[in-house]
Amino acid sequence: MKRKKQIGFTLIELLVVLVILGLLAGLVGPRVMKYVGGAKSDTARLQIEDIGAALDMFYLDNSRYPNSSEGLQALTTQPTGLDNWNGPYLKKKNVPNDPWGNPFNYVMPGQNGDYDLYTLGADDAHGGEKDNKDINSWE
Repeated sequence: MKRKKQIGFTLIELLVVLVILGLLAGLVGPRVMKYVGGAKSDTARLQIEDIGAALDMFYLDNSRYPNSSEGLQALTTQPTGLDNWNGPYLKKKNVPNDPWGNPFNYVMPGQNGDYDLYTLGADDAHGGEKDNKDINSWE
């Protein structure tokens, strides 16, 4: 009786492949994570620009920016007493959070312009470096 030739991989071959994949993940993983953090900061800058453009459209319709008590919600929901409100001014029906899941900070009147719009970064605290760096509308 003839033996059929076995097709497949041996346990040793599979272990060698797994070790190689583990080494590659160990070398490449930290580099990829570095870019993910930078992408979140870039996303926050873009979100601040988009919200700033919506605030400018609000200003054009109402001759003022939303005050601090109205906040950024005035971009999606009409505040009382504004007859010229022509919103919502954002594409989505709610104000987005920053890439780290925290709400954007909005102060009107601002200390650095008509309004201050900023996020405190990953640590949600003033100051910091890299992912923890504050990102704002006036720089």
